[in-house]
Amino acid sequence: MTDAVKRNGAGRWTGRIGRPLVGLGLGLAALAAVVAAGATPGAVAPALPVQIQSAAGSVTTAATAASGLTPAQTEGPYFKASSPERTSLVEADMPGERLVITGRVLSPDGQPVAGALLDFWQADDSGAYDNGGYGLRGHQYTDANGQYTLTTVVPGLYPGRTRHIHVKIQAPNGPVLTTQLYFPGEARNSRDGIFDPALVLPIQEAGGSATATFDFVVNLA
Repeated sequence: MTDAVKRNGAGRWTGRIGRPLVGLGLGLAALAAVVAAGATPGAVAPALPVQIQSAAGSVTTAATAASGLTPAQTEGPYFKASSPERTSLVEADMPGERLVITGRVLSPDGQPVAGALLDFWQADDSGAYDNGGYGLRGHQYTDANGQYTLTTVVPGLYPGRTRHIHVKIQAPNGPVLTTQLYFPGEARNSRDGIFDPALVLPIQEAGGSATATFDFVVNLA
């Protein structure tokens, strides 16, 4: 089953309906290149009628399972509805190495999905989640080219898990994909029961910060 939600007038998450996708296609993922379709840059993404509930990075990764879709993963215990709409999760004096992730949301045939919703949440530099507020939590929409940009920090190690970032993605009126992003070279990757190598960010280090480009492939209906 997938997640779905109702949205209030302010465009924020409200109540939870259904259950998250879990573990679809784990271990069957492969890397695939995708070609961006031309569109007018800088266009404002439209609001969705249905919302999710519950610098050197020139290499683009599109993680796909045998179905052609980005592999789904468990939601985990710390998702919170009503995250703020923002492309940067970094706050003043926040510790941690800066990380900028860019990429696109694509249909199974490689076409960009405008107005797709992405909701990110993660642990801070010390491995702690903000469950009282909305630190390192936020949602955004893709532009007319299906592109998104997330500015955040590299998450710390959470007990029992390898380093990761959570995300939910939804094309306009489409099903919700819940998944996670991982980091290369982590000692805990091989011991993490959820880890999928197809979801590893192609990290590039430059000037004390990190960048990566990652494309998500989602169903439209």
